[in-house]
Amino acid sequence: MNTNQQLQIRQNTIHQLFANPVRLLAPMEGLTDPLMRQILTQIASDLGRPYDWSVSEFIRVTQHVLPAHVFYKYVPELRHDAKTACGTLIHVQLLGSEAQLMADNAAYAAELGAPAIDINFGCPAKTVNSHRGGSILLDEPETMYQIISAVRQAVPADIPVSAKIRLGYTDTSLMDDIRGAINDSGADWLTIHARTKTQGYKPPAYWDKIQSFNALDIPVIANGEIWNAKHAQNCMVQAGTEHLMLGRGAVTRPDLIAQVDREHSQTLNNEKTLLWQDLIAHQIKFLQGTAKSDIVLVGRYKQWLAMLTKGYSEAKILWNSIKREKNKAAIISALQMSAQ
Repeated sequence: MNTNQQLQIRQNTIHQLFANPVRLLAPMEGLTDPLMRQILTQIASDLGRPYDWSVSEFIRVTQHVLPAHVFYKYVPELRHDAKTACGTLIHVQLLGSEAQLMADNAAYAAELGAPAIDINFGCPAKTVNSHRGGSILLDEPETMYQIISAVRQAVPADIPVSAKIRLGYTDTSLMDDIRGAINDSGADWLTIHARTKTQGYKPPAYWDKIQSFNALDIPVIANGEIWNAKHAQNCMVQAGTEHLMLGRGAVTRPDLIAQVDREHSQTLNNEKTLLWQDLIAHQIKFLQGTAKSDIVLVGRYKQWLAMLTKGYSEAKILWNSIKREKNKAAIISALQMSAQ
């Protein structure tokens, strides 16, 4: 297959991906790991509105091409056609500041079966930014251009390359330069978290500032502060895009994806609401995960349960009863009793 044929395949793929409004599960470091992706994508599939795809937690690129086992650690789905058990595709996200290293690692990820490469320019973590990664590069639009361009040239022409950004680092003064870098880089689509790095996760999200990026000749996906269907609708109107990436709201209410388009859908109805009783089996499955020790699983579950308290009153009651409990079996027992 020659490059022109590969390019045509990629263009057809992008056209198909964005033929309808896309709904994505966001990459969230330390939260949407493979186990959480498995649970949340399965719930969405069961509700009849599967995620169009999800993006992995970022894989840090520093000094060399990472060995295969690192990619498999962060994206075990690569061993299964890059899909979760329910069939949701997982795109591989890379984070780094050296264009050639990013390109070489992207090429290797593609060899391992990555269906698309996403580049992280949005992570606000201090430890990441202090090592010149994530959102700090929003102050270096030229570096962003070099990284995306190098990755685009390194991976096969049929593999899409996307980027995820915030509106800026300390402020939005470089938005025009960032938009220009994206435009010239060859990125196939762009996801925008509608806040700067310094604004962190503090409400509100400035969805209207996404509008200017719609001048790009690529799809734009809006992200940030979408906790319910009303937020989703307001975001789409203000951002001027119908494509959404769901983050913390989807962890707090795993049925959020089924709620977002309900009022405009002929197939989704009130039966697609995920009740606490329905969520219990998924929580138990999470606690019975085999990839982590019981100590880690309990800690990770408590992190999730604390977030679920914002979406379910039953979660608040359970949280108060088990927040100091360390025994996994005791937590599972309390979880089962919470259904009664």
